[in-house]
Amino acid sequence: MTHPDDVSPINPLPPAVVALCLMIAGVEVAVSLGARGIVGGTEAVGWRVLLAQDYGFSGRVFDWMVRNGSWPLEHVQRFLTYPFVHGSFTHAIFGIVMVLALGKMVGEALGNLAVVIVFAVSSIVGAVAYGTLVDTSLLLIGAFPAIYGLIGTYTYMLWLRLGHMGQRQIRAFSLIGFLLGIQLIFGLFFGGGPDWVADVIGFVVGFALAIVLVPGGVRRLIAKLRRD
Repeated sequence: MTHPDDVSPINPLPPAVVALCLMIAGVEVAVSLGARGIVGGTEAVGWRVLLAQDYGFSGRVFDWMVRNGSWPLEHVQRFLTYPFVHGSFTHAIFGIVMVLALGKMVGEALGNLAVVIVFAVSSIVGAVAYGTLVDTSLLLIGAFPAIYGLIGTYTYMLWLRLGHMGQRQIRAFSLIGFLLGIQLIFGLFFGGGPDWVADVIGFVVGFALAIVLVPGGVRRLIAKLRRD
């Protein structure tokens, strides 16, 4: 018989979430230690820039691949490697915290595979949108398109829950509205890049994937559309 005091007050994190966060943290720890000269010698000071150049998503490289119909692995991998490279320690910490929070909610509801699918597909489609819609030489790095994908999936789950409770489902979009508002304010006062395009597309992708990943999601959506 399990004693109540033996039960952990903290639910264990889904393994997929832990793995993603460890990958982000591992890269950031190595880069941060290298920048301080603790590991890697003098060359390690520039690791962050080199990683961004080699593993960040480049719209220019994407245009070249599309134009020439050539898809070398060293560039195709950028669609999945850029979420693990961040512009600063703070950038990475925010990414880890949000993956932990949102990944936990999505993982506990839909399972580990759903977390991986949303993270990967949102990253890929977000990068494609960035390369297609934005004309810039700025590299796309960071986990935020994937994070916005997780937000999209969580939003859909909340949208369903509010519907079952008979409450206004528009409230489900308050989180994405708040985040985009904060992003807009920061952009106006401190300047910002065009990476918001990848973030918004990541959200849309995560929301759309949830319709398939949530058990009975497609059936519920069709039924609601018919009622409306």
